[in-house]
Amino acid sequence: MIRRFAEEQRLSGAVAHGGVLYLAGQVADDASLDTEGQTADILAQIDALLAQAGTAKANLLSVTIILADIADAPLMNRAWDLWLDPANKPARMTIQAPLVNPAWRVEITGIAAIPADA
Repeated sequence: MIRRFAEEQRLSGAVAHGGVLYLAGQVADDASLDTEGQTADILAQIDALLAQAGTAKANLLSVTIILADIADAPLMNRAWDLWLDPANKPARMTIQAPLVNPAWRVEITGIAAIPADA
């Protein structure tokens, strides 16, 4: 069975299938925030999507973080480090790439396991 969460015109915010949750690229709701603020905003959105699917950040398997400017990595990491479950760190990649909206500083996507009882 396939379950879709936070469906929009062109995409779902997350899709679950076979015990795995695939997160679409998440961007900040408030693009006026700095990189640290946008990252915190995105991580709160990810928490909400994980909860809707019956999982949590401790079950994240892999995360890709896209920064508009790689020089912003320390700001992104400040928010990431406050949010991260230190006992359950996912595999992670951080890259620089242009984002669709020039005001966006960060986009985050990931894959999480969904517990069998969810």
